[in-house]
Amino acid sequence: MSTDRLTWAPDAGAGVDVDERLWGILQREAVDTGMESPVRGVQGLLRPLLARWAGRSLVDIFPSGSFDNGTANRSSTDIDLFLSLHWNTEGTLREIYEGLERVLREGGFAVRRQNVSLRVKVNGFAVDLVPGKRQSPISEDHSLYLRRRDSWIKTNVKKHVRWVEGTGRRAEMRLMKLWRDERGLDWPSFYVELATARALEEQVLPGTLSGNLRRVLEFVRDRLEWARLVDPANGSNVVSDTLTQEEKRVVARAAGEELRE
Repeated sequence: MSTDRLTWAPDAGAGVDVDERLWGILQREAVDTGMESPVRGVQGLLRPLLARWAGRSLVDIFPSGSFDNGTANRSSTDIDLFLSLHWNTEGTLREIYEGLERVLREGGFAVRRQNVSLRVKVNGFAVDLVPGKRQSPISEDHSLYLRRRDSWIKTNVKKHVRWVEGTGRRAEMRLMKLWRDERGLDWPSFYVELATARALEEQVLPGTLSGNLRRVLEFVRDRLEWARLVDPANGSNVVSDTLTQEEKRVVARAAGEELRE
């Protein structure tokens, strides 16, 4: 078993040494999410530019995604910032998304377009900006633009945080994200979290970390192509539709290869 890679040889079993190494990897990849964390400073740096983009329509800016729910890794995206816009903000969701991209580029940032977010580098930190429009004045539900489908979804990022906490599977989710990054797979983080929780949801006993990770990889290999995984904040948002069947097949094959190595 290579000490340079996350994963293990199939015949390594779930021994103590494997689990100790995996916990060591998680410790090494731990992200400082405290209020004094240096990465939180990017919010203040970006705020003037974002205020110029949205004006009075900008209701709030707050950390979300992996950074907020405790499944972030240091070697991946440093922080997700959710940009909450007033419910009556003018323009379509596509126009809002593209307007943010334009303002960022005009501000001198190199922008990477993603499905619901725009990624920029700020003082060496990778930042994913997610613009969303509130669905009502009193609701935390937001509408997000889906660039890949030129469509939109309703979601609630605050509920996502509570859901992840409730699964008790943050360690396994973090390891699966590390495996995804190691393999260079196009597999959105929220999809990874849902698949990990589904793979382990019927497990009564806690199990070892390496054993749990193996179960998740087996689920990905055998069932990812057909498993229907939905947003816990919106049952009509089928997150598993984020990828095409061929894209799912690529992830499933990678899991199969991992289990054979």
